Amino acid sequence: QVQLVESGGGLVQAGGSLRLSCAASGSIFSINVMGWYRQAPGKQRELVAKTTDGGSTNYADSVKGRFTISRDNAKNTVVLQMNSLMPEDTAVYYCNARLKHSATEWGLYNYWGQGTQVTVSS
Repeated sequence: QVQLVESGGGLVQAGGSLRLSCAASGSIFSINVMGWYRQAPGKQRELVAKTTDGGSTNYADSVKGRFTISRDNAKNTVVLQMNSLMPEDTAVYYCNARLKHSATEWGLYNYWGQGTQVTVSS
């Protein structure tokens, strides 16, 4: 099995910064994609940012220029640096990983962290 453990959420004023971290552990051969999603009350879960093992990144339009995702492939960790936070960034943030447990495995398995609350006050 695989566990994703998140840390770094909290309460911050608008314009402030937070740093979210996620560490994957367990039966992991390789992680193809690591990323962050968020879900605000009454809304669907949405992609915030993701990065591949090759280093490519994707960001939601709403966070471009404010958030930066980075990854340490050797440590199976991913970090989301969030700057210039706005009240509309308030949500539960979830770490996501798509990975293989072994070299001979076919396809990718999808895992989620437990979620960490980010609250931005105006």
